[in-house]
Amino acid sequence: VQLVQSGAELRNPGASVKVSCKASGYTFTSYYIDWVRQAPGQGLEWMGRIDPEDGGTKYAQKFQGRVTFTADTSTSTASVKGRFTISLLINKRTTTLQMNSLKPEDTAVYYCNVLYNGDYYWGQGTQVTVSS
Repeated sequence: VQLVQSGAELRNPGASVKVSCKASGYTFTSYYIDWVRQAPGQGLEWMGRIDPEDGGTKYAQKFQGRVTFTADTSTSTASVKGRFTISLLINKRTTTLQMNSLKPEDTAVYYCNVLYNGDYYWGQGTQVTVSS
């Protein structure tokens, strides 16, 4: 099982960024994918989860209204209700986290992970820095 994320990003406040996570080594549609972030000097913060099989989603209360998770089990889709959107590209075994209207407090390392057969597998993390 392997999760490979896109590279570090530097953005100005108000800009947008998309972080991707490509999975391999397991049946992509059989396991939830979570997104987690860690701000400087802070602990891990769970943002939410998407089920690639049926598009079912859960998200942390903090991000309610700010995070929308959608899945089109045929190809890909994204629905924006807030600043953050998680999408799936089923055919590419990829999940993406798009963040709009970035704020300096969004500066963090963003991780995807999957719980596979009782073990967590993590992407390598993507540093997103929001600074003017």
